[in-house]
Amino acid sequence: MAPTRKSKPQQPSPPSRTLVLDNGAYTIKAGYVTDDTVDDPRIIPNSIARDRNKKVYVASDLDRCTDFSEVAFRRPVEKGFIVNWEAEKEIWEHEFFDDNASQPCDPSETRLLLAEPSNSLPILQTNCDQMVFEEFGFASYYRAIGPSLNSYHDVQGILRTPRDPGTIAQLPAEILLLIDTGYSHTTITPIIQGRPVHPAIRRLDVGGKLLTNYLTRLLSLRHYDMRNETNIVNEMKETACYVSLDFKGDLERTWKGTRGERREVYLSGGGVAKDYVLPDFHTRTKGIVREFDPVQAARARKLAAGRAGESSEDVLTLRNERFVVPELLFHPSDIGIHQPGIADLVMQSLRVLPVGLWPGLLANIIVVGGNSLFDGFVERLQKEIVQLVPDECFVRVARPVDPITSTWLGGANLAKHEHINALSVTKQEYEEFGAAWVARKFSAGLES
Repeated sequence: MAPTRKSKPQQPSPPSRTLVLDNGAYTIKAGYVTDDTVDDPRIIPNSIARDRNKKVYVASDLDRCTDFSEVAFRRPVEKGFIVNWEAEKEIWEHEFFDDNASQPCDPSETRLLLAEPSNSLPILQTNCDQMVFEEFGFASYYRAIGPSLNSYHDVQGILRTPRDPGTIAQLPAEILLLIDTGYSHTTITPIIQGRPVHPAIRRLDVGGKLLTNYLTRLLSLRHYDMRNETNIVNEMKETACYVSLDFKGDLERTWKGTRGERREVYLSGGGVAKDYVLPDFHTRTKGIVREFDPVQAARARKLAAGRAGESSEDVLTLRNERFVVPELLFHPSDIGIHQPGIADLVMQSLRVLPVGLWPGLLANIIVVGGNSLFDGFVERLQKEIVQLVPDECFVRVARPVDPITSTWLGGANLAKHEHINALSVTKQEYEEFGAAWVARKFSAGLES
């Protein structure tokens, strides 16, 4: 008698709840999608911090810190990749799995949708998959390339394309050029039908961290030693810096002149100079940007020279620091980085692709990430790209309402989309087929 063939074990029904994580180097964007209900994302510091009193703050505990002077940060993400799972595990457990977690999660009944950077190393991807299934035990999981999640937005709505009322957005977007400029780096990613074109992806190793470090160096040379105050300098960068639309003109207006010269445009601030009042962590926990006052500046110089201690506040006058720091995104060679700027990288990316795709990509450029919030960033980028591309190409550059959470919101839209069940892997499949099979499935995407 022939032996009876065992039937395949029945696949469990897909989880109804999805935890969407955009695990950035500076912050984690996290929230749940349940059926058609999308929670507002929480923005969580992706770090473990220790203040000068040796008190430790894990992730969102940092909101309770009242004195950021000399705070030391330990970040699990370096150069865009998770390299310290010991620290990342502590942060995830604190935020999602502890008894007092702000967003409690039962991984055995939850799907995880995790955004990863483009062109991640296979060994780092394997480590990530192992942590998700073996350490945390999620029921289902999809590791998505972060920039591609932005194609699950109404891209034409972001670009303000005229169209008939009631038009339903196509998800994923047919064609898109995504520029993501975050804490660790900046990437240019052409996306077609929701899939990134890997050979055309370009990366610039300039991000918010390098800009903060450069501003710290400038301030330490010209004003106070700020090398242990990177958190304060980061706030200063975010509130006072901007991208110049006339770099040479702004540089001329902030030039002090030759020795002994008193240039009127410099003394008056030239419309560029701003005063930044440093926090003292007693009356102010945040710095304040205010208009430059030449009279007050002269009085402050006299106090500093003769009667230091009478002034009730520490003020930095920011001049060309305001625009030379973000300028590194467009000209990294200014500080010896041998890489082209963003506009040139866009052209490098396009040259890998057929010329027939250029008009579609150039007319659908979306910028996301914290650095895109600099005043003048979008206008300057569009101006530089227009100068480089053929005259017959129409260039449109737009920024979502919230470029920080844009990738997360795209992931939330994917979590509601019919594609998610075909893309994700269950814990049962991981145990049956192994990590290599999972890596191939994620790499193949919808083609698997």
